[in-house]
Amino acid sequence: VQLQASGGGLVQAGGSLRLSCAASGRALSTDAMGWFRQAPGKEREFVSAIRWPMGKRTYYADSVKGRFTMSGDNAKKMVFLQMNSLKPEDTAVYYCAARQYWSVQYYRGSIYDTWGQGTLVTVSS
Repeated sequence: VQLQASGGGLVQAGGSLRLSCAASGRALSTDAMGWFRQAPGKEREFVSAIRWPMGKRTYYADSVKGRFTMSGDNAKKMVFLQMNSLKPEDTAVYYCAARQYWSVQYYRGSIYDTWGQGTLVTVSS
C-alpha cells in the first residue's frame, strides 16, 4: 500500500491550503492516520491525527489547534488537512501516515507503519 499526499504550495501568511492523502494498492486496514511535518533543519513533528471508527475523533498539536482541521473518509481511505490562517512557521514538508491500530501515542511518528512521500507547504510573510 502507498500513501500519496498532495495539495501543498506557496501561500501568503493568513491564507489557506487543503492537503489530501490517498491510499492506493491493497486495502488499507487502519484505525489511525496522521499528519506530520518537518521544517528545514528541524525534527519531524506531529500535526494532527484521526481515529477510526470512534466517530472520527481528531487530535491536534497545540501549535495548529484552532487553525487546522483534519477530516477523512475511512471507506475511501482518504484524509484531508484544511489549513487556515497559515503562518510562516507552518512552512514545512507535510507527510501523511497510517497505522493499523490506534495508539494513545498517536503523536509519535515512530508508531506509524506507512508514510506518504510528503508535500511542501511554503508560507510567505
